[in-house]
Amino acid sequence: MPFYCKSGVIPQKRHTQFRKPDGSLYSEELVSTEGFSSIYSLVYHAHPPTLVKDIGNPIPVAPKAKIANNMQNRSFLTFNTPAKEDFLESRVIQLFNNDLYLTTAAPKKSMTDYFYKNADADEVIFVHEGRGTLKTIFGQIEFEYGDYLVIPRGVIYQLHFNNENNRLMITESFSPIKPPKRYLNSMGQFLEHSPYCERDIKMPQNLQTHDEKGDFKVMIKKGDEIFPYTYATHPFDAIGWDGYHFPYGFSIHNYEPITGRIHMPPPIHQTFEGHNFVICSFVPRLYDYHPQSIPAPYNHSNVDSDEVLYYVDGDFMSRKHVEKGMITLHPKGIPHGPHPGTVEKSIGAKETKELAVMIDPFYPLQITEAAMAIEDPHYYKSWVE
Repeated sequence: MPFYCKSGVIPQKRHTQFRKPDGSLYSEELVSTEGFSSIYSLVYHAHPPTLVKDIGNPIPVAPKAKIANNMQNRSFLTFNTPAKEDFLESRVIQLFNNDLYLTTAAPKKSMTDYFYKNADADEVIFVHEGRGTLKTIFGQIEFEYGDYLVIPRGVIYQLHFNNENNRLMITESFSPIKPPKRYLNSMGQFLEHSPYCERDIKMPQNLQTHDEKGDFKVMIKKGDEIFPYTYATHPFDAIGWDGYHFPYGFSIHNYEPITGRIHMPPPIHQTFEGHNFVICSFVPRLYDYHPQSIPAPYNHSNVDSDEVLYYVDGDFMSRKHVEKGMITLHPKGIPHGPHPGTVEKSIGAKETKELAVMIDPFYPLQITEAAMAIEDPHYYKSWVE
């Protein structure tokens, strides 16, 4: 996020001596992306973050493509994917390209015996079901239904759940996740007309310094492999930090929809962006108020991008059959639009209660074997049936 934050205890000047009560030095670490040219934070550790005791054999986790060149409207019922005890084992990549992976997960248990770091990708975790706490070196973020958790690459984290009923939709982005540029002024502050602002952001709280030695397992994902690292000190040993680079949360329920007299195009729903894709939030909103308006979306051709919708809750005026956790994929190259009868049905309606996350990648997505195992094979015929 483009604003400054600090937590805990930090020295008056960066890159200067900062000593513990016993006289030894705290260990300073600069955390950034894009080399030294992007936003960054300075973290002050009780111990150097380099104390590696052991590295295990890498575990392959590359997605397996079933369809590399898709030209069919498809839907996938992700709630048919069985829940698993472990967070990492529950992660299932459904769709992917060189810019992002779209993953769903249904973990039953908290990450209590290991930590996780994605060294390649920022992660946007959308919480569809469940609640709990995201723990990082920057502090803790309480999360619940409807929250986006934005975790920059390289941030070690743990997810602690309050119960076993958890459903997550995860976007792994190989470029930094940012708010849309058109929402920000030249200084990086949210503009007055943006659909959310800094007040809506959930910042890390309750910084706890774990000055502990022992064996601490950190599972590090890089290059479609997970490397089991064992560190000699606790990963969350910061006494303080400051900067612009940190994890944060944002609730889809705090997205303020933009409406108009006639149907507004999908970009008005944009919430985040990465390189070659956008993430949008469809939320409850008033329908168009022109006396001749048609609330249902018009047919449109995806000339430049695939379109992915992850359905969260509510009734969709343009679809006859929607399930929670259903993903629809409408590929570039062919048009799609409202199901038969839904256009007339939408006329005169005053509002919608729909809730969904949309991802539009500008390059085609490949479909994994796991996704094809939960596909509704008749979806592409739903406009004529």
